[in-house]
Amino acid sequence: MKLALYSGTFDPITKGHKEIIERASRMCDKLIVAVLNNSSKKTLFSLKERKEMVEEALKNIDNIEVIEHSGLLADYMREIDCKYIIRGLRAVIDYEYELSLAYGNYDISNGEIETVFIPASKKYLYVSSSIVRELALYNGKLDDYLDEFVIEKIKSRVKE
Repeated sequence: MKLALYSGTFDPITKGHKEIIERASRMCDKLIVAVLNNSSKKTLFSLKERKEMVEEALKNIDNIEVIEHSGLLADYMREIDCKYIIRGLRAVIDYEYELSLAYGNYDISNGEIETVFIPASKKYLYVSSSIVRELALYNGKLDDYLDEFVIEKIKSRVKE
């Protein structure tokens, strides 16, 4: 696999995201990490802020490029001649949603885009950006889920 793409809203980027990205980066020559603007989600951080956090979290991985993206991922992938989407799977609840996305991307790309699933490590099975946002609101413990610089940003944001 020469070029692959991993996408997400990353509001904020978690250690679970980071772990999947690190593993995916070893599977390809170059991994594009697309920070998405999802109109159906209300985000805590702007697209620019989320991209900056992702860049900081992944700065030690050489074969990664972080981009911002709005619109159909399949269109962007066609532009850059990328054939592989990497997706992380946590608990069973992710499977049905991710499978529908995989089939959708496969169909709209006329069979040119394949989705590769990487199962989350056991310690990250139940980590999600929504959970860490909720924990931050109630001053919960975040260091198992987020890098220190992200913890500072989210605590600052929820105080606003």
